[in-house]
Amino acid sequence: MDLRLDGLSVVTDGKSLVRDLSLDVGSGQVVGLVGPNGSGKSTALRCVYRALRPSSGTVRVGERQLSCLTMRQSARIIAAMTQDGAVDLDFTVEEVIALGRAPHLQGNRALSRRERELCEGAMDRLGIRHLARRGVLTLSGGERQRVLLARALVQEPEILVLDEPTNHLDVRHQVELLSLLRASGLTVLVVLHDLNLAAAACDRLGVLREGRLVATGTPGDVLTTELVGEVFGVKASIVPHPLTDDPQLLYALHPSR
Repeated sequence: MDLRLDGLSVVTDGKSLVRDLSLDVGSGQVVGLVGPNGSGKSTALRCVYRALRPSSGTVRVGERQLSCLTMRQSARIIAAMTQDGAVDLDFTVEEVIALGRAPHLQGNRALSRRERELCEGAMDRLGIRHLARRGVLTLSGGERQRVLLARALVQEPEILVLDEPTNHLDVRHQVELLSLLRASGLTVLVVLHDLNLAAAACDRLGVLREGRLVATGTPGDVLTTELVGEVFGVKASIVPHPLTDDPQLLYALHPSR
């Protein structure tokens, strides 16, 4: 399912956090939002998973305007993994993952056999089946990240929205998570700070600065020495990855004088 942000703006306390943002995410594409801290990336995502109402502009899923859907309807289409997705109660891992089925359940209906198998399959894909009976508050940050992604996957969304999903993950699990996104077939909008991971994982990138979209296109088109210097304030040499040809950045800070 296509996702479209059309003229999205967010103003809070007189400050513009997102300014006239238009971005298309094609069905089955992985599109990354990158930019410096405070550039509006997470704010834009919050509008997509309805934690925040835009001041103007619209979010569309397929042919429908997101604001015209009920919260349950939108939760059946869009799943989110957020930076502040903390679990305050010490549910077990399998209980947290089962919460992903909530948009599909009526009343207090128990999970069906298929739904239980769906939860088990998500745990297997994320390598966390051995944690099923553990309390989620006892987990490391990286383990908890994988639990929250499993919860999003069992929601069976058509669109997946992720805000810094590689936080707390070691290198192996970063690579595995991003490979899973590429192979999922879902429409994915993801915020990433690591430009090399973004170049490897995303079909297209949108670069934000001060709430505005300043560049969009393939990683090869967008990640240039000039843009990285102008937007991120660092010098970088762009080289092809020796195995994949994806652009990779070698950094050097701008000299202070």
